[in-house]
Amino acid sequence: MNKQELIEVSTQVRRDIVRMVSSVKSGHPGGSLGCADFLTFLYFDCMTHNSKAFDMNAKNEDVFFLSNGHISPVWYSVLARSGYFPISELSTFRKISSRLQGHPSTDKNLPGIRMASGSLGQGLSVALGTAETKKLNNDPSIIYSLHGDGELQEGQIWEAAMYAAAKGIDNIVATIDYNGRQIDGDVDDVLSLGDLRQKWQAFGWEVYEMDGHDFDNIKETFTTVKAELGKGKPILVLMKTEMGQGVDFMMGSHKWHGVAPNEEQLQSALNQLTETLGDY
Repeated sequence: MNKQELIEVSTQVRRDIVRMVSSVKSGHPGGSLGCADFLTFLYFDCMTHNSKAFDMNAKNEDVFFLSNGHISPVWYSVLARSGYFPISELSTFRKISSRLQGHPSTDKNLPGIRMASGSLGQGLSVALGTAETKKLNNDPSIIYSLHGDGELQEGQIWEAAMYAAAKGIDNIVATIDYNGRQIDGDVDDVLSLGDLRQKWQAFGWEVYEMDGHDFDNIKETFTTVKAELGKGKPILVLMKTEMGQGVDFMMGSHKWHGVAPNEEQLQSALNQLTETLGDY
């Protein structure tokens, strides 16, 4: 996709997010809106994947794991918009018996989902296991994962970070949604992460930084990243984003981490997000 096409998809994804969360008065719009551009790029312009023939093995396909599973609205929208399941199914988000649970789950057999997530800190370990399996099977595909910055306060993340470098797992790209906010406030106020670039480098990872809302920068970064895969080191991308990106009253605060907009707020949000591909 070209830049304009990616912008149109990500804008529609943002409309999906606020409508889904508002409809059931439950969910996590802030981080979902912040990661809309990245996930749009990943599924529409980066990964090798087959939405029409999904299976758990993903032979000769790239695989994505959402570790911060509470931002499921953005992932569900991107999966539907890229053909994994009907777009109309987005209307069932968080409803009883829906396949689109609040946190992604495998028990409903929803295409595109390969691990249950929501218990923070676990996604990198699963991604590394999948990456090792790809290597054992001589499958050249790439493993991608996404994590919240607040999630890095979980110890299992750092165990996985040590393991990846020690074992030379070099077919993985882990991305951190570095928006500086978590459910209880600013990350620096809750538990400062210090210099993340230096920390991950000290753990043996190659580290890149990018603007998660600039498609030119995202493309440039991942072009470089892909060229560095297979050289003995795992790769981490520190992605600077704004929680609530695209909706002015949600930006700049942690308060929209897990709060649904009411009807008036929904209309204000939709007025800021031009319908581009048709609502569900």
